Order: sequence, then structure tokens, then C-alpha cells
Amino acid sequence: MSPSRRHLLQWLGATSWVPATPALATPEQGQAALAELLGGQTARAGRVTLEIPPLVENGNSVVMQVRVDSPMTADDHVRAVHIVAEGNPVARVLSAYFTPHSGRAQLTARVRLGDSQRVWALAQMSDGSFWSGHADTLVTTSACTEER
Repeated sequence: MSPSRRHLLQWLGATSWVPATPALATPEQGQAALAELLGGQTARAGRVTLEIPPLVENGNSVVMQVRVDSPMTADDHVRAVHIVAEGNPVARVLSAYFTPHSGRAQLTARVRLGDSQRVWALAQMSDGSFWSGHADTLVTTSACTEER
């Protein structure tokens, strides 16, 4: 007697194991991700504006906007913007790369946030310097978790 599709699916469900809630990064891991991006340098506060709602009902799709004050010339422009979220399973959320031809160092993105946390925006400039900004947000329904 061959197993039915239903029995096969039940067996697969019973033998597979997925953690109910993946571990979230800690603020220390978020700081470690920033340190890795900085490569021993220090980021200065300023020039980077990170806008994210202070209260988010659902962390599955959070709109954020990052702007970096830069003339975007060949000699002085933003090379990259990195987003680090301290409370996500993986702290490094995204990286966006720019050239002088980008015109403005600005981006809008939707990200998933695993919990209430501080989100960092780190801008790497063409002269090798780093600038940073951050925002805190309270997430009432977390994303990045799987409910069972």
C-alpha cells in the first residue's frame, strides 16, 4: 500500500524542525556590525538624517528614508549608505551604493524590523570618512519571526 499525499505531508511536518522564533541580534551585535563596517575608523555624528516612524504597528514593512548632506561632486560624494538594525536576526539590513552621477544621496526603503530597536544609518564618503545618524522605533507587532 503506497502512502497517500496526506500521510506524506503529515510525516514531513512531524519530522521537520524550525525554530519558532529566531534569535534577534543584541545591541552589542549591532555595534559589532557597525565596527566591522567602519574598519577601525570612527563615525562622526551629523550629515545623515534617518527618518523612521517612532511607533510602528507592524514590523513587516516599515518605511524609512535616509538623506546624506553631500554636494555629490567627483571630489566630495557619498559612496555608500549602510543600515544596521540592532534587533533583527541579522543586524546589517541593507547597503546602497552611490556615485556623483546619483545626484542626491537619498534613499527610501521598506524594511522588516524584528522588534523595537535603534536603527543606524552609516554613510561612507569618497574621502574615506564615515558619518552616522540613528532613530529609535517602537514595534508593536514584530516581524522576522515565525509563529507556530
